[in-house]
Amino acid sequence: MKHSVRLLASAAALLVAGSTGFAADIIGEPAVNYCRTVGTSDLVLTDNLVELKDHVVKLMDESVAVANSPEWINSSRPAFVWASEAKVACGMAYGYLKTNYKDEDTLNKCECFHDRMVEYMN
Repeated sequence: MKHSVRLLASAAALLVAGSTGFAADIIGEPAVNYCRTVGTSDLVLTDNLVELKDHVVKLMDESVAVANSPEWINSSRPAFVWASEAKVACGMAYGYLKTNYKDEDTLNKCECFHDRMVEYMN
């Protein structure tokens, strides 16, 4: 019981402390641009759907490999986080492409998150 009370008090203290910092950063601070390319990615500009599918699958496979690698799972660098995001975004983009629909949002995220993953790997 004492452990539960201490845990609850610690959680409440963290919430209060966090609310005075940058918890509302989307309101008070400019949005962080995680991608070097603002707007349209190279993937979106690709007109050949077969080539686009192949490239998205390549990015997804690379991201899955990093997300499953103990080297990156146990690393202090955020490559694993970006790999996890990239594999989801690329998977979604590929799902749309299988129906011959180019979803710009997921294609942009796929390329962006993969680029961030590679950046943190080097």
